[in-house]
Amino acid sequence: MSKNASQKYNVLLIDDHPLITEAYQSALFYLSSLNNDLEFSIHSAYNCDEAIELIKEIKTKKKESNLVFLDIGLPPSLENNILSGEDLGVLIRKQIPKAKIIVVTSFSDNLRIQNIFKSINPEGFLIKNDITPKELVNAIDLILNNKSFYSETVMQVIRKQLTINITIDDIDRKLLYELSLGTRMIDLAEMLPLSLNGLEKRKQRLMDLFEVEVRNDRSLIINAREKGFI
Repeated sequence: MSKNASQKYNVLLIDDHPLITEAYQSALFYLSSLNNDLEFSIHSAYNCDEAIELIKEIKTKKKESNLVFLDIGLPPSLENNILSGEDLGVLIRKQIPKAKIIVVTSFSDNLRIQNIFKSINPEGFLIKNDITPKELVNAIDLILNNKSFYSETVMQVIRKQLTINITIDDIDRKLLYELSLGTRMIDLAEMLPLSLNGLEKRKQRLMDLFEVEVRNDRSLIINAREKGFI
């Protein structure tokens, strides 16, 4: 195990499953037991709204380093215009740009993984089905020592060197989310900064990207949900 210089970290655990955050805490406690120079101040958030409040609080502690465990599959926060953990990751990059982010998710779709890399560029990227306690400790240790760690499923995506260069942007994700709620396209034109024609073109592009065979909203939503975008 690598020895770190004396360092205190604010650690933000963002996951809606308490058992998962307990596993992160156990790994952090184990690391600190091996290295007395490591000190962790741990904060847990179980939804987007709690996470936003903790992000604001941690942002004020400028002298301390920050480590964030981020679950992507979080319920949305309509009040704060946050649709998923990916939106939270983008917010963290803006508010706490030097934070080390470890994305932990059950989504293993190639396109979803690539999109998270483009939007967040995390220092660590773990697929939940890949993780063992030993691997989790190793990942944290490497990331605290300014290295990166990606679990096996993520590495397979990187190795394939996929040529898809299309990013699912904020408007795309809001369009998908509102369609999943049953919002009509004509009403979406009042909610999003595009014309009805522009939104229709976006929807057709998403159908192409998600390889939707039956070209209707229901099939688009099903495919987008399977890939973790809703």
